[in-house]
Amino acid sequence: MSFKVAFIGAGSIGFTRGLLRDLLSVPEFRDIQVAFTDINQHNLDMVTELCQRDILENGLNIQIQASTDRREVLKDAKYVLCTIRVGGLEAFATDVDIPLKYGVDQCVGDTLCAGGIMYGQRGISEMLRICGDIRDMASPDVLLLNYANPMAMLTWACNKYGGVRTIGLCHGVQHGHHQIAEVYGLKKEEVDIICAGINHQTWYVQARHQGKDLTQGLLEAFENHPEFARTEKVRIDMLRRFGYYSTESNGHLSEYVPWYRKRAGEIQDWIDMGSWINGETGGYLRVCTEGRNWFETDFPNWMKDKATVYAAEKRSEEHGSYIIEGLETGRLYRGHFNLVNNGVISNLPNDAIIEAPGYVDANGISMPHVGDLPLGPAAVCNVSISVQRLAVEAAVHGDDKLLRQAFMMDPLVGAVCNPKEIWQMVDEMLVAQEKWLPQYGSAIEDAKQRLAAGNLIPTRDYEGAARLKVKTVEEMKQDREAANKNAGESDKGKDRAAVSS
Repeated sequence: MSFKVAFIGAGSIGFTRGLLRDLLSVPEFRDIQVAFTDINQHNLDMVTELCQRDILENGLNIQIQASTDRREVLKDAKYVLCTIRVGGLEAFATDVDIPLKYGVDQCVGDTLCAGGIMYGQRGISEMLRICGDIRDMASPDVLLLNYANPMAMLTWACNKYGGVRTIGLCHGVQHGHHQIAEVYGLKKEEVDIICAGINHQTWYVQARHQGKDLTQGLLEAFENHPEFARTEKVRIDMLRRFGYYSTESNGHLSEYVPWYRKRAGEIQDWIDMGSWINGETGGYLRVCTEGRNWFETDFPNWMKDKATVYAAEKRSEEHGSYIIEGLETGRLYRGHFNLVNNGVISNLPNDAIIEAPGYVDANGISMPHVGDLPLGPAAVCNVSISVQRLAVEAAVHGDDKLLRQAFMMDPLVGAVCNPKEIWQMVDEMLVAQEKWLPQYGSAIEDAKQRLAAGNLIPTRDYEGAARLKVKTVEEMKQDREAANKNAGESDKGKDRAAVSS
């Protein structure tokens, strides 16, 4: 088989190298065309050199096409994999640090809450430009596989306004699936699950082992698990109160709802500091910063290490390669995908991006009807969908009033801040991120004038309830294996050490 796969944001070492390994582990794909693009020439060069070395050492003759000219890379592409982070770590830092001045303490800040909303403003603006290039240059039947966050917002904008068929992909469902199996002493493949909701707030509405329902005893099983009882306190409490386990990690989930991070003195009660993903303030920003610093420094040694092996047993659980394999070979693949609802989940809005079970084969991607979510989980999702809809429309139209309303409606921002504080926070974030927000030109000028006029609401110099310092390269050298794993994994929360908090 020969078709073209283009990677946008290919300078992301964690995603690019792993997704390429997954693709080239499919025997029929040994002659596909691979193209990389990134706005950072240096990052693009490093990742291309490393991946090309992997290809050659696996005995393949593929020559990566790499260029900062996105349109050239997209020419005739049948599949486009997107892993961009608009604004990079510089903008990400403002997503975390500015809200902290107002008491909004986020673990990640890339899906909802103040950081996720602003990340969406930057990302949607760029994604619509990417969609324009895809429409102009790619194959007419192109499929955009989006890994970039905020997943639901970006996928929503691409499908509604971008004119490109887009599916959002995430690994959250697989994680929780492993956990449910573990608390029952089973293997993942022994437990069949059905998950439904929205990205990062998907609910395991069904879990079965040999036809037996596992959901009824799930709370007790998690409460009695020696690790998860410490590391998943928010998820267990949500299970206790809403009746169903949620996909997303403890730290992520804690910032999507109003109850667990609104009082600084109580945050430590709900998190665990054994791994950033269990709730550390700004934890994802820290590990991403460490990963980038390490890769920059240690790259020459990566070229000396053994190449990544392309083999079936080395494939990850990321959906992308399996979807392409199903479409191209006809092999059936079942996963959980992010697509426009269109009635799949009957008590969530039709225009929303939902995450639900799907099947892929040569006939395409099929999403069976799920029906109603339980009322409580549906209510949680509907609050987030309202925030997402406001944020998408704000980003597309450069409407700062809708943007401020998205902040108002966000569960955690609304729990911590009053309206005047929210207005000022949005002003600060718009000004700080000006160079990535071309659609907000006049709104940013107005915000600058308000901030310069003085008479501002006092803010505080606040590091958060549970913030750790970024490790230096010298500190990371003490455990090169761990540093390599952090830099090289797309899923930086895969291994979650548990310590008592």
